[in-house]
Amino acid sequence: MPADPVKELAAALGAAAGAELELERPGEPEHGDYATNVALRLAGARRQPPREIAAELAEAVTELEVVERAEPAGPGFVNVFLRDEWFASALAGILEDGDAYGGGGVAGQERVQVEMVSANPTGPILVSHARNGAYGDAVARLFELAGHAVEREYYYNDSGGQMDRFRASVEAVRRGEEPSEDGYHGAYVRDLAALKGDPVPLMLKEMEGTLERFRIHFDTWRRQSELEERLPELLPRLDTYEKDGALWARSSAYGDEEDRVLLRSGDRSPTYRAADVPYLVDKLERGFDRAIYVLGADHHGTRNWYAAVARMLGYDPERVEVLVYQPVHLTRGGEQTKMSKRRGDVVFLDEFMDEIGVDAARWYLANRGPDQAIDIDVDLAAERSQKNPVYYVQYAHARIAGILRNAGDAAVSAVPAGPLAAEERELVKRLAELPAVAADALVKRGPQGVPNYAIRVADDFHRFYHEHRVLESDQQAFRLALCRATRAVIARCLDLVGVDAPERM
Repeated sequence: MPADPVKELAAALGAAAGAELELERPGEPEHGDYATNVALRLAGARRQPPREIAAELAEAVTELEVVERAEPAGPGFVNVFLRDEWFASALAGILEDGDAYGGGGVAGQERVQVEMVSANPTGPILVSHARNGAYGDAVARLFELAGHAVEREYYYNDSGGQMDRFRASVEAVRRGEEPSEDGYHGAYVRDLAALKGDPVPLMLKEMEGTLERFRIHFDTWRRQSELEERLPELLPRLDTYEKDGALWARSSAYGDEEDRVLLRSGDRSPTYRAADVPYLVDKLERGFDRAIYVLGADHHGTRNWYAAVARMLGYDPERVEVLVYQPVHLTRGGEQTKMSKRRGDVVFLDEFMDEIGVDAARWYLANRGPDQAIDIDVDLAAERSQKNPVYYVQYAHARIAGILRNAGDAAVSAVPAGPLAAEERELVKRLAELPAVAADALVKRGPQGVPNYAIRVADDFHRFYHEHRVLESDQQAFRLALCRATRAVIARCLDLVGVDAPERM
């Protein structure tokens, strides 16, 4: 089992105290290394004042070798002060785990599919699509770190009215004409027109290249037209009714906000919601324990539709999950801006990456919660200074890499040669938080917790480095171990949001 120093400490303290407890870091170091409010929770059941219980618990946990002292505080808190031996043990566990640190510990491995981006191939990938990908891929990476098997999938429409207009727009340019008003316009249409063949696979190839550059590799690509062939066999299994010449799903009876049209009146052509039915069946029949859809805020009204379909078809709706994110706005000088050179009303992801770089693009599209709109200051995102948070964290990693290069084959040890300084203790405690940070980010489907934590790690490292010499110091071996562990934690955090961890800057 991978190391989780804080969880292991809580278990040891709980065993000594005779009660399961959780630990938190006090805001002020003089209040201890960790604290617990378990006395407040036990007061009712034990019919004792919380302060009295806290005093008993403090006395009990002091028996542990790693505890220097424990004190009751406030109305029923216990503040715990740890010996250097705990910090050495925690650091040793982090180093021993290596790349596995921060992950594992799942009760049972799941097969998870994350379907994301899924923009129709009618134009290049936009920054709005990129947030979908950055968010979905970060969630996928968190699942992988926890030990689950993850597949990334792209689903696209290759037929229907929208695709007909796209093909017609390219053909019009090939004939030397302008596309119709409701068609597709822009330099990319002319680029496609200069090539031979169906523009859809050509557009898909360009989109795939952009996404690979954005560090998202899709394991599978699924076509709507192929999946829709199963619709006739599945419609009879749904709870449906006829109204105004259209076929409706009685989805409101299965947890959805309203009923949905499946077949339009008149030509009885399937709607996009109808196409969702065979696609969901396809996902679940492939044996995924969890099928995750990543959708923009404009799909918020249909987030319960997929679970409703699962219920109608007899599948466990818990196997279906919908993640919704808010839009992206680009700003310069506090005002929204457009920066596309090829078309004025959209921003293509490739142009965005050209301007600020892949690392900054991945970071800024993942460092806010999905329920918040993102405002990206393009000038700051492109800046290579410590005002830019992604650069600041990467710089910490590169600085540590430089220290370790200069150290060569010098001895490394998690055992300190003397008493630990406050900055060393604080940095070890920060590194010990990674398993909980990653687990919380996965449970909440909120990868933004990872870059925010990475900034705190970089803060603590820079504070330590400013106060203490590493090479040629009395604590060189221990500080090299601390540097090694810090580099690994920062690299893990950056990787979880698709950002490189440079060795030099």
